[in-house]
Amino acid sequence: MSIARTPGRRESRVQSIERAFAVLSALADGPLGVTEVADRVELPKSTAARLLGSLQREGAVEQEPGGTRYRVGSRIVTLAATVLPTRSMVVLARPELEALALAMGEAAGLSIPEGSRVHYVDQVDTPNPVSVRDWTGTRVAMHAVPSGLVLLAHLSPAGLERFLARPMEAFTPATVTDPGILRERLRQVQHDGYAWVFGEFSVGINSVAAGVANEDGEVVAAVHLHGPAYRFPAAGADERIGSEVVAAAARISARIRRGGSPRPLSGLSPTVRRNRVDEVEPSRL
Repeated sequence: MSIARTPGRRESRVQSIERAFAVLSALADGPLGVTEVADRVELPKSTAARLLGSLQREGAVEQEPGGTRYRVGSRIVTLAATVLPTRSMVVLARPELEALALAMGEAAGLSIPEGSRVHYVDQVDTPNPVSVRDWTGTRVAMHAVPSGLVLLAHLSPAGLERFLARPMEAFTPATVTDPGILRERLRQVQHDGYAWVFGEFSVGINSVAAGVANEDGEVVAAVHLHGPAYRFPAAGADERIGSEVVAAAARISARIRRGGSPRPLSGLSPTVRRNRVDEVEPSRL
């Protein structure tokens, strides 16, 4: 009797797997509610809810904080990391960038080390009518931007000395290019946990960044906020904003630890689309 039921059970398991993948594919386009998922995959709402519950218990999907919509979970992102490490970092960081940009009212972004430069791989804009342009795809010398300073502050002593031995370009009159001054500055970054830059790469733009660490404690990326110098930061708000960026970076680091550490991100040549790493040739200044 049990033998007679085996084909049916096997067929049922296959159907469940197919439906689970259909749900994940639907969520790949962005967060959805149960009803929206059911409509996308053409399943009864009760079946979609049951599948989402099972996938959530496995870490394959997760609910947005304080909401009812579901999104792809960190476990799926981590599994994909062996193929697309930069993409996985972007997906893990995206919710925190969105929250940071909304809370601070300025553009938030993510960057990774790439040789002696930082590569901006994602940016979340705000509806503010006066805002900075989208820097996604841009590669910038580390010494001129806060993301780079954060990454430099966590280099080995030998690695830092190799960097400081190279000529450093002055992009604006405010750019710090003196190795001695830069060493002192990096010590301050290590103490504070964040770095500010005031018009050092582009006149009229101020920015702040903090490091994102993997499960081994290695800083593999940086989260930043930047905005027009006339309003950012507000007078006396430097420390508070810096702390907010540090907190956002810590939450992204926690997501990485929960799902597993992405591989080292330097040396990659990803392609980009506006605001996301994807398929189009990267831009440069």
